[in-house]
Amino acid sequence: MSQIKRMTSEGKYNEVDGENEALPFEYYDDDDDFDTFTDGDGDCGCDEGVLMFSDPFNSEVKPRILLMGLRRSGKSSIQKVVFHKMSPSETLFLESTNKICREDVSNSSFVSFQIWDFPGQIDFFDPTFDYEMIFRGTGALIFVIDSQDDYVEALSRLHLTVTRAYKVNPDINFEVFIHKVDGLSDDHKIEKQRDIHKRANDDLADAGLERIHLSFYLTSIYDHSIFEAFSKVVQKLIPQLPTLENLLNIFISNSGIEKAFLFDVVSKIYIATDSSPVDMQTYELCCDMIDVVIDISCIYGLTGDEAGTPYDEESMAIIHLNNTTVMYLKEVTKFLALVCFLRVESFERKGLIDYNFHCFKKAIEEVFDVRLKVQRNRKLLNRRSWSRHTLPNGTPLHPH
Repeated sequence: MSQIKRMTSEGKYNEVDGENEALPFEYYDDDDDFDTFTDGDGDCGCDEGVLMFSDPFNSEVKPRILLMGLRRSGKSSIQKVVFHKMSPSETLFLESTNKICREDVSNSSFVSFQIWDFPGQIDFFDPTFDYEMIFRGTGALIFVIDSQDDYVEALSRLHLTVTRAYKVNPDINFEVFIHKVDGLSDDHKIEKQRDIHKRANDDLADAGLERIHLSFYLTSIYDHSIFEAFSKVVQKLIPQLPTLENLLNIFISNSGIEKAFLFDVVSKIYIATDSSPVDMQTYELCCDMIDVVIDISCIYGLTGDEAGTPYDEESMAIIHLNNTTVMYLKEVTKFLALVCFLRVESFERKGLIDYNFHCFKKAIEEVFDVRLKVQRNRKLLNRRSWSRHTLPNGTPLHPH
């Protein structure tokens, strides 16, 4: 049993506490509590409404992800497919976005951020557009390029957007989605990616901005590529990612598991995996397994008078593939699931795997606890800052 116990000792939870308690407030923006932006309704229809950042005591500081690109490049479709489970065919009827649209994504304590969908016709030189305030609180900027259209103008807009954003916030992660590649052959996809990569980086080099790093992804809403790309974008915004990867490495090395993913069940974004490479086929199998579990649970897991999600602490699934591989899914938290790949002979030690999983789940809970401590500290700091700038009746103080 010493091998099993080593899992908890190597987790070094005291180091997890220290790592997270020292987290910088890189995503906090004081302006977020007071500024007003145009926004849509609850499901981000963007028809009307005003978004007010009015809660000064909000304990959770969420990274901001900006979706930018030319008109009809597929920005809103990406958001609807990934986070609203809209069928790709239904996105054909979406109207073009004509105002900045902001939405909170809070599927789990790790997958928690804001998505701002920008209209393609936005003008950075418009004096009414305060790009400094927007970029200052941004964690990632996703620029969507339509691969089936002439992308000369898109590359020009990309260069302008990136250079403006970098001057305001050098810590932004710049992500380029080469979108709508489902209609291209494999050779054509690679050629498009190589051409766009070269042109974009050449433009930055000509401007003396070689230090700006752009990440490129081939995406389509008609397969799992858009989910995998969003997974990698979101992972960069998770301060606990190294801790999660380390815990997964310890878990699989002590359990005879070949590959493990930590999935957000709602969005099918994997927030962490072990250090071994990820291949697209494995990721697609994981997504299909989650769909199977949710669909079967919806049919057989709820009685007629029950409501809510069919995914709970008892959720578990085992699928035997025809190549002596077993897929094993276990519930970690209300919104997170662990999906593992292992050989049949390794699965015979299911008791060992379940014990190690219990240790892994306990470690994940400790990471959550640390995150909550950080959020409570931020809430206290925000409350103190708010009280210093307001009168007892809540009226803001204005310096003379």
